[in-house]
Amino acid sequence: MDVPLIEEGGVHSHPGRSWLSLLWTILLPIAVTVSTLVTGFILTLPSPYNPHQQNSVDESSFSEDDKKNKDSGYAYYTKTRGANKSIKSDASVTVLVLGDIGRSPRMQYHVASIAASGGHVSLIGYLESELLPEIRNNRFVTVIPLAPPPEALRNANKMLFPIIAPLKVLWQIGTVWHACGYRTKATKWMLVQNPPSIPTLAIAQAMCFIRHTRLIIDWHNFGYTILALKLGNKHPLVRISEMYERYVARAADAHFSVTNAMARVLKQRFGVEATPLHDRPAEQFQPLSAAERKEFLHRLPDTAHYAKHITHGSYRLLVSSTSWTADEDFSVLLDALVAYSATISMSPTFPKILAIITGKGPLKQYYLNKIEQLNKEKKLSNVKIQTAWLSNEDYASLLGSADLGVSLHTSSSGVDLPMKVVDMFGTGLPVIGWSRFEAWKELVKEGVNGFGFSSADGLETLLEELFRTNHGQTLAAIRRGALEECSRRWGDEWFPVAGKLLGLQREGDGEGNSVDAVAGGESKVI
Repeated sequence: MDVPLIEEGGVHSHPGRSWLSLLWTILLPIAVTVSTLVTGFILTLPSPYNPHQQNSVDESSFSEDDKKNKDSGYAYYTKTRGANKSIKSDASVTVLVLGDIGRSPRMQYHVASIAASGGHVSLIGYLESELLPEIRNNRFVTVIPLAPPPEALRNANKMLFPIIAPLKVLWQIGTVWHACGYRTKATKWMLVQNPPSIPTLAIAQAMCFIRHTRLIIDWHNFGYTILALKLGNKHPLVRISEMYERYVARAADAHFSVTNAMARVLKQRFGVEATPLHDRPAEQFQPLSAAERKEFLHRLPDTAHYAKHITHGSYRLLVSSTSWTADEDFSVLLDALVAYSATISMSPTFPKILAIITGKGPLKQYYLNKIEQLNKEKKLSNVKIQTAWLSNEDYASLLGSADLGVSLHTSSSGVDLPMKVVDMFGTGLPVIGWSRFEAWKELVKEGVNGFGFSSADGLETLLEELFRTNHGQTLAAIRRGALEECSRRWGDEWFPVAGKLLGLQREGDGEGNSVDAVAGGESKVI
């Protein structure tokens, strides 16, 4: 008869039970912790949008200063308020820009148009540059600034990119999630700028699902094509980015694209229907009279020394706005200006050039060093190059005072367009630009409002043709074409497309369920 073994203490030995007991001891606290975290996450989820709670504006919405300010919207309120002395609107939009809002004019135009039509806007993004007056002085806009990533995560070193990029994305996920979910009220719509697509689109999709908000993606370009400029088309991260962008895009309720060509690509490759919403200049971009031009040229420090020469025609004022990034090859303009300077040395029939380059970006210092070296070598003796960062008002006046605008945008996707050209047309400024991409012809009509070039030699040839002292008819002709373009404004494009989708109308366009032309006051910054 077998006798069972008994360990010390009189306890039977069961190895299977010992392992189960150990496993239970380990898993139980993990399960309790996970359950607690999940429960806490669910209980603290952002509140959903309630369609029965409309935004209301009444007498208390305006301060005493607002009531004296013609732009505060108070005059409109007194004209349209109901018997209960209030006006209501169900149009509310969260606008998300994972970038510097001040350098995102199209998204600012969206915000200004929504607010001017009675909609309430929560604007989320980085506050690194000045906002448009229509936004910063608007009580119907609440600005929620994002905390920028730490300095260590802004390193542009290509070798460190695989390490820094994921850490930067994690930082952005945390700040954007908190801003969208806990620093804003739930809105009917969320309008997201793309690119950047990582992590913006995924966060927007998740937040809209939780808050019962409808998602609109405004396609300015494709994120994966911009990433390819840094890593190359065949890099695994580029391919992953494209798959991610294509997948997440399908969850949106609506799409806008900046060109017809981009809408076609979105349909063919992404399987989504996008409505083209072409960029048009805002009201701040207007042609200047001769007196206004003269006054501005003498007032602006960058042009004051050359104002008389520009007015008399011995200098031509050339303006280019650049983001100083890889998709705008500034060396093309530099090489052309060097060649033009050499041409003037041999022929006195050409005017000298004052070139003012506006904008900020990572490659600015590199090109400033290059310009300094060219000046030392006396290769720019007949060309003066100034760099500037101007207020929105002064930038518009600079465009209105210039003789010619230059666009160096090369388009990473081939189907986006530079908004700077639209702004130039808004002031009646003719444009020459890099034209080796599909969508260029949607904006610039060759020989009518501008010309395209595909090399530094081609750009220099255009400068000679347009600035030739004995002629000038070609420059005058394309200026007439640019002046015709300036009659087409942002509101003319926005209301039939975006305004219709959001249920907003211009004042005087007919009756609707929206409130029209409410603007002014002072926007809130949280």
